[in-house]
Order: sequence, then structure tokens, then C-alpha cells
Amino acid sequence: MAASFRIRRSTPSSRFGLALFAVLLAVLLAAPWWAGRAHMRLFGEVYSFMALACLWNLLAGYAGLVSVGQQAWVGFGGYLLFTLAMFLGIHPLAAVPLAGVAAALLAVPVAPLLFRLRGAYFAIGTWVLAEVFRLSFAQVSALGGGSGSSLPTSVVALIARDRALRDMAIYWTGLALAVGTLLFVVLLLRSKAGLALTALRDDEIASDSLGVDGARIRLGVYVAVSGVTAMVGAFIFLQKLRISPDAAFSVNDWTAYVIFIAVIGGIGTIEGPIIGTILFFLLRETLADLGTTYLLVLGAVAIGVMLKAPRGVWGIFTRKTGITLVPIQRHVVYRDDEA
Repeated sequence: MAASFRIRRSTPSSRFGLALFAVLLAVLLAAPWWAGRAHMRLFGEVYSFMALACLWNLLAGYAGLVSVGQQAWVGFGGYLLFTLAMFLGIHPLAAVPLAGVAAALLAVPVAPLLFRLRGAYFAIGTWVLAEVFRLSFAQVSALGGGSGSSLPTSVVALIARDRALRDMAIYWTGLALAVGTLLFVVLLLRSKAGLALTALRDDEIASDSLGVDGARIRLGVYVAVSGVTAMVGAFIFLQKLRISPDAAFSVNDWTAYVIFIAVIGGIGTIEGPIIGTILFFLLRETLADLGTTYLLVLGAVAIGVMLKAPRGVWGIFTRKTGITLVPIQRHVVYRDDEA
């Protein structure tokens, strides 16, 4: 008898998760016909935060790059959208991916400077970068300076003449960004680069000794995440139709909440940011009227989860049930064949 094996990724739970995702996607695609305008705007916010949480989780949970300055790329994407649409006459929807490309190009020279810093110094460096961006854009009088600017009516009309059609186009853009971000993260982690990222996260010294080029892989991840984050930022301010330096580069809105989502959902998992986003919006919609008490509750929830469940809500669920809806790990399945 000779033992042979094969590598398996899918599981019964993952196949169920894929079917569930397909059904949910079909329902969300049809939202303009069954949801009101307010609900579509809320869904757009959900998509934005889910995408940002997935991207931050990729940086911190897999690449080991704990950033507290992701608002730099959110704000950059938003301001570039306004610049391209207002001064170059580019269609607002076309400006969204262009903002991502520009951010990725800018991240190429920026990343090596940040990578000279380690640990907490890297985190502080990302925040300093965001402040540099904020102060820089606040000096641009053509974009409203410190008070900000709104998209002109003529630019908004380019999206669609009818408000209902415009809302549909913006909604589908947000949904496409959220789904595209999720697919990007999943496909990356299922690739050889994903294996290298996992090795770097678990033991950087050992992975380097095995030939893993950690600097190159982390550079690629940071550049890609910066570009996609800028696209999400462009969408956020396309939905808002107004931008200002304080709103665009808010550490509270675009980093603190995103970290909270990843922490309570489960850092280092695909499903964690999705679950965390749902929990965050449930808490927000339930407690937002409580004022500062709402922020205290969020802080208490984050501390409780970090103390009692460091792997987050999804981590507890997976540990107790063994269920994984999005398979990333490879499983070796042995079988006995006749010699």
C-alpha cells in the first residue's frame, strides 16, 4: 500500500458560505427596488466600513503592519476625487479607480520611509503621514482650504440626471467596492504571497531564513492596500458630496472605528471584519442617541472583547464549532492507494 495525499481547501461549511454569499449578493444587488433612499445610504456606509476593516485587517492581522493612519489614504482618495472631477472634468465614477491608482503610486516612495520604523514607531509614523496630508490639503484654496468644498451641481449631474438613478449608481459603486475588496483579500491570502504573509506573521526570522522576501511582500501589500483604501475614500466622499480636511483625515472615523470593528470581529480572519461591521452598526443604530455614553459603551465592548476573547467574536465561534465560511488554510488529506 502506498500513501498518497491531496491538498483540500473547501469544506462543507465553506461551500455553504459560498452559496450564502451568492444569495446575499443577489438580494443586495436588488436593494434599489426594495430599500428606501435612507437605507441605501446606510448600506453604503456599511460597505465602506467593511472594506476599510478588511484592508486594515490585512495589514495588521496578516502583514503585521499596525497602522493608525489609514485616514491618510481615505482623505487622499476623497480629495483626489474632487480634484479630478472639478478641475479635470473626469466623470466622478471614473475618478474613483483613478484615485486608487494615484494613491498606490504615491505609496511606493512613502512605504520605504515608513518601513524604517518598527512596532509602535511605525504606527505613529502612519499617523504623522496622515497629519501631513491633512495640513497639505488644508492649504489648497481651490479645494476650499480648511473649510472644505462641495461637489458642484454640474459635476453631480454627470453621475445621472435623475436623483433616483444617481442614488442607484452610487449604491452599486459601494457594493462593487466592498465585494471587490473582499475578493482581493481572499485571493491574495489563498495565493503564494498569502502563505508568505502568514509565515512572516508567525515567525519573521524563520520565514526569512527560508527565503521569504518579507520586505518586498510587505511593500506590495502596503501599496495595494493604500490604493484600495483611497478608492473607498473616494466613494465615501462621493456619497457625502462634501469634503473638508478634518472630515477627510479623521482618525476617529476612518481608523479608530475600523480598528474597533476588526478587534471585536476577529483580527487575522476573513469573516471577522464582516461580523465586526454588523455588530458595530447594530450598536451605532441602537445607542447613537445616547451621546457620549455611546462612545463609552463602544470602549467597554472593545476592552471586554480584548480581555475575554482576543480572537474576537468570530474566533470564539470558530474555536467552538470548527466552522470556517471562507477557507484560507490548506488541509492535507491522506488516502491509501494500492501499490
